[in-house]
Amino acid sequence: MKAALLLLLAVPGFAFAQSRDQAGAAPQRGWSVGVAVAAADSPYVGEGARILPFPMFAYEGERLFLRGISGGVHLIDTGAFQIDALVSARLDGFDIDDLSASGLAANGLEAVLLDDRDHGLDAGIGAAWSGSFGRVRVQALADVTDTSGGHDIGVEYTYMLRSGAWTILPSAGVRWMSKDLTKYYFGTQDAEVERGVPRYNPGSAVVPSLSVAATRPLGERWNFLGGFTYRLLPDELSDSPLLERNAHGVPSIFGGVSYRF
Repeated sequence: MKAALLLLLAVPGFAFAQSRDQAGAAPQRGWSVGVAVAAADSPYVGEGARILPFPMFAYEGERLFLRGISGGVHLIDTGAFQIDALVSARLDGFDIDDLSASGLAANGLEAVLLDDRDHGLDAGIGAAWSGSFGRVRVQALADVTDTSGGHDIGVEYTYMLRSGAWTILPSAGVRWMSKDLTKYYFGTQDAEVERGVPRYNPGSAVVPSLSVAATRPLGERWNFLGGFTYRLLPDELSDSPLLERNAHGVPSIFGGVSYRF
């Protein structure tokens, strides 16, 4: 699994921790940079568990924001309620050479007949509500590079708990992926089928997830960040011949430090 994809899987609470609290207080302006180490168990055949370092960075301005591989503009911001225009890299692509040829063969696929899957760029809109109840975030993104031609809609609920210097952020979410999106990253392509690859078209899918993130200040400007995420793969995705047969979920964990300028 690519380092960038590890970042996607590992840090669902990072944006919330870097933005504002659930009472709607304004975020701290400026840049944050850091480094972390993530570990994730890839569901793709032969990739296995990977442990990789990656940089963390974020920027919070009055309107503009940047959080890792995504960013945007606050179109409406009342403190407790935001509507944002969003842009996000989709780094789910992979090289067929990185997968196990023997594992693919065991699933009925010939590696030489398969194509790589490319990364993409998504754009869309998001909304968030914050209060004493926690924070609810909804976003809809669509591929603007015609890589997959797909789109997805996600809903996530996060609650903030404080224990001494620690801030704990448990979250639960669900993501609906369109059939074009799942076909590109989990199915077989029409050009591959023409070469003799068995057709697998998973259709749209719903992917639930649970996560816990934690932050703690380490002095005036340094912070510790860590977290765990588990994404449950529905049968439509776990049955993909590109995946390990026992890959019913994707666990990931990360930890690192950041510095706020």
